[in-house]
Amino acid sequence: MDEMPILTRRRIEAEFARGVYEEMARAFGAEAARRVLAAAVVRMAKAQAADLARQAPGGAPDLASFRAIQRLWTAEDALEIEVLAESATAFDFNVTRCRYAEMYRALGLADLGAVLSCARDGAFCEGYDPKLTLTRTQTIMGGAAHCDFRYRREG
Repeated sequence: MDEMPILTRRRIEAEFARGVYEEMARAFGAEAARRVLAAAVVRMAKAQAADLARQAPGGAPDLASFRAIQRLWTAEDALEIEVLAESATAFDFNVTRCRYAEMYRALGLADLGAVLSCARDGAFCEGYDPKLTLTRTQTIMGGAAHCDFRYRREG
């Protein structure tokens, strides 16, 4: 993966995705277009994660290597994070400011922001390390005051 900040990448993708989504919605209906877009985003997240996992030290991804790549998502002050717990099997944090959500709203894409960004998170875990899971009950994109990320790794 190149070193382009992910916030910048998401802005470029969002502008393109809007056009594709609008055409699909006209042709197939909004719900079908949303499903197709969501499936594509999940597939891309898993593929990106698998690529980053292959680059993990020793080719063996774990929670430490996963934490190390978080810098890609926080670049350009994209996220303000409050870390709650870090260990070999847990990584808990809250996102208290999300410039991704702000960007989607500014682009007039608040209704697709969760599909274009938030839906990637769980899929990314699956692609990075099958032993890694994410539990999240709320997001800023969904209207909450913060996003609650709770990562766990078996073993």
